[in-house]
Amino acid sequence: MNTAIILAGGVGSRMGVDRPKQYLMVGDKPIIVYCLEIFEKHNEIDNVVIVVSDEWKDYVEENVEKFGISKVCGYAPAGETRQHSIYNGLKSTEKNAPDTTVCIIHDAARPLVSDKIISDCLLGAVEDDGAMPVITVKDTVYQSKDGKSIYKLLKRSELFAGQAPESFKFREYLDIHNSVTDEEIASTAGSSEIAYRHGMKIRLVEGSERNFKITTIEDLETFETIINS
Repeated sequence: MNTAIILAGGVGSRMGVDRPKQYLMVGDKPIIVYCLEIFEKHNEIDNVVIVVSDEWKDYVEENVEKFGISKVCGYAPAGETRQHSIYNGLKSTEKNAPDTTVCIIHDAARPLVSDKIISDCLLGAVEDDGAMPVITVKDTVYQSKDGKSIYKLLKRSELFAGQAPESFKFREYLDIHNSVTDEEIASTAGSSEIAYRHGMKIRLVEGSERNFKITTIEDLETFETIINS
């Protein structure tokens, strides 16, 4: 059984708007609904858990009902950090979808993920321990310790930018979170980072430039253009 954990607890402070970006209206529905509809229609997704802050839970529940998102089996509170939110989502999955074998974690603010990326990630978590989509780095990347001078040249062919969703063998991923300190969870920057550190084999699958995260006003405008076209 596959459960999608949708992260919708972010505040979207970089957008400079009056609400988190995942709740902004585009066309006739909020951005989060575009994301939920993709997982709702995907035939390999059995359940959906939504991580949401308390102040927006009623709003999300109203839209889940309004747009017929039937796979939602539970909710989880947003955490202090993204990884804390993920941990809360894992605990909700354990409670509400205990037969889950693979969890797949996605950002509500990435509303253009493809069915193929989802399927590739699910397969990666079965054949390995997990998977994440990546895209190649197009520009030359330099490492600097002070932001003023070059410290090291990095080999572009060995660099990849990670995206979401990220998938994992559910029990193994949950056990890691149950066993580590709160400080380690807080310092984790990406979903796969903590898995990799604790010995899980993470497969890299092909991502897409279209699978971008709405972070800036320019991103929002790009999404609106895609939807309107």
